Amino acid sequence: MQVKIEPSWSSVLEAEFEKDYFKSLTDFVRSEYQQHTCYPPGKLIFNAFNATPFDQVKVVIIGQDPYHGPGQAEGLCFSVPPGIAIPPSLVNIYKELQSDIGFTPPNHGNLKHWSDQGVLLLNATLTVRAHQAGSHQNKGWEQFTDAVIQKLNEKQEGLVFLLWGGYAKKKGRKINRDKHLVLETGHPSPLSVNRGYWFGNKHFSKTNDYLETRGTAPINW
Repeated sequence: MQVKIEPSWSSVLEAEFEKDYFKSLTDFVRSEYQQHTCYPPGKLIFNAFNATPFDQVKVVIIGQDPYHGPGQAEGLCFSVPPGIAIPPSLVNIYKELQSDIGFTPPNHGNLKHWSDQGVLLLNATLTVRAHQAGSHQNKGWEQFTDAVIQKLNEKQEGLVFLLWGGYAKKKGRKINRDKHLVLETGHPSPLSVNRGYWFGNKHFSKTNDYLETRGTAPINW
């Protein structure tokens, strides 16, 4: 796995790429992609970083695993390419956007326009074997994405971290709440929604209110 990543991220993460765990991770991922069908396509593994340069990040959304069905994963958490059925969690994200800010849901699940505006759509694990959720967990990706979050936490100021569900909350527990806005709620999956843990969180309007108070352009969700 050759790391082709946007230059500002390359500079910030240079030391991570040289660590033993990342070299082991690279060997594992290369082997998996050679022997099995894995997602996302190799060229999209670092898509979240290439779509949203380090110095342009305004908002961070933390997912867990890439989608593991054909054609779904594109390296952006919760996002799928145009023409792919909108996943249930994203349907619920769209519903909350609709009630929160009057958003009109599109007929697709592609969130690239969020990335282009500074929303880092970061999965904790960046690869997965087809039809096997969690198959690439605990191989080093989590350590890498922890480092990503820590770099943003340390070097930036005034970011919004959206932590949806227990996994994301745990992932973001070291974020400095004095420097950044951290919003937490349940996961948008149907299971969490049915327990009453998602709708009404107003994270999208709260994000924009915070950005605007800092003189930063809001996100056009």
